[in-house]
Amino acid sequence: MGTLTDPIADFLIRLKNASRAGNDSFIAPHSKMKVELARILKEEGYIWNYEVITSGKFPEVLVKTKYVDGVPALTDLKRVSKCGRRKYAGSTEIPRVLNGMGISIISTSKGIMTGHQAKKDKVGGEIIAFVW
Repeated sequence: MGTLTDPIADFLIRLKNASRAGNDSFIAPHSKMKVELARILKEEGYIWNYEVITSGKFPEVLVKTKYVDGVPALTDLKRVSKCGRRKYAGSTEIPRVLNGMGISIISTSKGIMTGHQAKKDKVGGEIIAFVW
């Protein structure tokens, strides 16, 4: 596999592709940020579970996709802040996703959290992705 310029986008696209293809799970290279993204997606109900596999040469993240009556729980997602163009928002400027039907994932000084939690804690940060 080649060198990735945006490993977070790669992780999110793997999730989107696995959900749309009907796969039960997918594996991605490990990083702390990917584990935090998986934690948020699990808490919000977009995936069943995740685990870190350390048995191989390099650690990996195994994510189990979620389906409700054969339909993926994850409809779509969008990577907002990219390598060449970062997108930041203050606590009052965090956008709503699909009028509250989706979530925004924000990287703040208090860690990675949903947009709703960031508004509640009154912190802003880098908008990583929108998920619905």
